[in-house]
Amino acid sequence: MRDTSVIGVCRGDIGRAMETGEKDVAIKVLFCGICHSDVHNAKSEWGQSFYPMVPGHEIAGEVIEVGSKVGKFKVGEKVGVGCMVQSCRSCKSCGENLENYCPGMILTYGSKDIDGSITQGGYSDMVVVDEHFVISIPDGLPLEAAAPLLCAGITVYSPLLYFGLAKPDLHVGVVGLGGVGHMAVKFAKAFGAKVTVISTSPNKRTEAIEHLGADSFVVSREKDQMQAAKGTLDGIIDTVSAVHPLLPLLELLKAHGKLIIVGLPEKPLELSAFPLVGARKMVAGSCIGGIKETQEMINFAAKHDVKPDIEIIPIDDLNKAMERLVKADVKYRFVIDIGNTL
Repeated sequence: MRDTSVIGVCRGDIGRAMETGEKDVAIKVLFCGICHSDVHNAKSEWGQSFYPMVPGHEIAGEVIEVGSKVGKFKVGEKVGVGCMVQSCRSCKSCGENLENYCPGMILTYGSKDIDGSITQGGYSDMVVVDEHFVISIPDGLPLEAAAPLLCAGITVYSPLLYFGLAKPDLHVGVVGLGGVGHMAVKFAKAFGAKVTVISTSPNKRTEAIEHLGADSFVVSREKDQMQAAKGTLDGIIDTVSAVHPLLPLLELLKAHGKLIIVGLPEKPLELSAFPLVGARKMVAGSCIGGIKETQEMINFAAKHDVKPDIEIIPIDDLNKAMERLVKADVKYRFVIDIGNTL
């Protein structure tokens, strides 16, 4: 008997409706990444969750059916689905290809759909999604590698570009070296930036520099290391989802530097105005990216060989993987082999 006590998995007759509408694409799910947000949502740690829940918003697979008015995709093509499956298509954000900031954006799972049902995600053998929210996976990019890019990848790619940090002459800091953080290192390096990893774990130094290609490593608990790094960074991508102090990070920034938060701690972070005002520093946030930008990110990753470090698991090991993820016992993203094990 498969253990689904933590979250659910489903086949095509469970979850969101499987009928393929005229603008819909039916996708056979082959791989699905496990995002840390799946754990938070399964445990209802970010507010009210809807049960039964089938998580999963790092979906990669193959088109098996298309609606009569679908023009972008054909049966047999490799595709993916990220964190959202619908938006209003009429607001300013949607008009600017920023569906991720649409007030009516519908998440891939755990959101109320247009018909009133609750969306269900990619821990399943099939999903049906409006073609607008389907991403084409380029040849040469393996599906298992593409899946985590649809959340972890775009989460860091978007702010690096938007805040002007995707440049060879800049020095970028990355706080946290997990599933999202290691992608921040890889994309920043692919853009040509100098990268410093900031972590509480000194044992990650060798991995960060020798394997991921970071230029330097700072242990945030070591005052002398933090002091030596003061005023050296043009920007920081903060991926940590636990409560942590911001002031030491702000001190690492040059004047006019930017601290961009992409992690989601459960409790508010403390922020003093003095370091912001004194050197025109900025604290900002960023949430995934729009569909156009997500496609650009996938294409960039394929061209520059930017791929996540993954551990592929069978669906029967899902709950064990969730437990390991909470303990940060993965390098750096679990990906479920849906096609062969569900």
